[in-house]
Amino acid sequence: MTPEALAHARRRAELLATMQSGKASSGAPLGLGKRSSNLFRDRHEGAKRRLDLSAFCHVLDIDTAGGWVDVEGLTSYEELVAQTLRRGLMPAVVPQLKTITVGGAAAGVGIEATAHQHGLVHDTLLELDVLLPGGEVLHCTPDNEHRDLFFGFPNSYGTLGYALRLRLRTLPVKPYVKVEHLQFDAPGAFFINLAAHCQGHADFVDGVVFGPQQQVINRACFVDAAPWLSDYRFEHIYYRSLLDKPVDYLTVQDYIWRWDTDWFWCSKNLYAQHPLVRRLLGRARLNSRFYTRVMRWNARWGLTRRLARWRGRFTESVIQDVDIPMAAAPDFLAFLLREIGILPIWICPVRGPAPDARFTLFPLAPDSLYVNFGFWDVVETAHACEPGHFNRLVEREVMRLGGIKSLYSDSYFTPQEFAQAYGLSHYQALKARYDPSGRMLGLYEKCVLRA
Repeated sequence: MTPEALAHARRRAELLATMQSGKASSGAPLGLGKRSSNLFRDRHEGAKRRLDLSAFCHVLDIDTAGGWVDVEGLTSYEELVAQTLRRGLMPAVVPQLKTITVGGAAAGVGIEATAHQHGLVHDTLLELDVLLPGGEVLHCTPDNEHRDLFFGFPNSYGTLGYALRLRLRTLPVKPYVKVEHLQFDAPGAFFINLAAHCQGHADFVDGVVFGPQQQVINRACFVDAAPWLSDYRFEHIYYRSLLDKPVDYLTVQDYIWRWDTDWFWCSKNLYAQHPLVRRLLGRARLNSRFYTRVMRWNARWGLTRRLARWRGRFTESVIQDVDIPMAAAPDFLAFLLREIGILPIWICPVRGPAPDARFTLFPLAPDSLYVNFGFWDVVETAHACEPGHFNRLVEREVMRLGGIKSLYSDSYFTPQEFAQAYGLSHYQALKARYDPSGRMLGLYEKCVLRA
């Protein structure tokens, strides 16, 4: 056994001993004690027994020949990418923000521009060890006795257990990435070409909708050499380059984290795209970690909401990622432009799972192509709407078009809608088997009722 594996086994034994000694200390639900979170929904949390898993933050093993990495659940993708790149590899799907943890991306839904080939983060899982709320650790694979938990864990959001160790597929990388920015002025042609590029040889495919007559497909490939290199970690802003540069080159690391510096484009809400503010903040604060802290402070004190009311405006935060079948993508974009009005919109094609790998709580059609729409901003109106008005519009349209919505942000589903969208009958069977005493909250309680 390697030193890393021995250290992991020791951490696991200490954790289980701690859980065993504290079993009867409280009847409150079990919750994860994290100092940071990439969830974007307000929570009205009651008392919880907080479990500290922060020690489980190590990369345990990298198998270059086998094409996999073993990693603990609280490891950030920033750390995982740094270690795999040293070996000429990257995780097959790397979510966009450095602070996302591997276990969080598996328990939630992680996506990036390799998803047109490799699916979502959970599609790249080979095995995982899950800590159950009762203090037992189960080894789960696609074909062992706990395959139901393997396929039921993604999108369970810490209501069935926590991933202590995960094995993920990796991809070989080259030093640089060449990015082509292909501009379109009609959504129909944009989506037709997006689907075509997903069938080609691109290593990465994503896009941005800037407006009804301005869309860009970003088609990128690994290359061994680059005639020049762009740097979007400080003064220059990546998303603006999509309209200015037909071709661009970045190091592989800078490409992987191209969206983190400006939180895609949401840094504009902190005025961080103004040159003077940008210099005052400095490189160290131009990242998702800093923006998230500011966002949580604002959510707590409601500063922007109060300023809007002072101006006679009413606001609703609409922070959503939804997956829509490719054939329905033009209809959904038309809806967004007409009813929501948030721009830009991130576009990321997603390949559905293999026919024998259906994930219970995120049921995409096998081998089908979906389009992820990411839109994150505040909608302002001159009149008051019922709470969640615009988010409800989004949810209804997603369901009408046969899509599915990620649950990291505000949700307003009725219990019946939620059960229909996320296969709650299957979830209840998982809950009965792996959390029979109800030590963790249920999925609807946590993701919709914000418990």
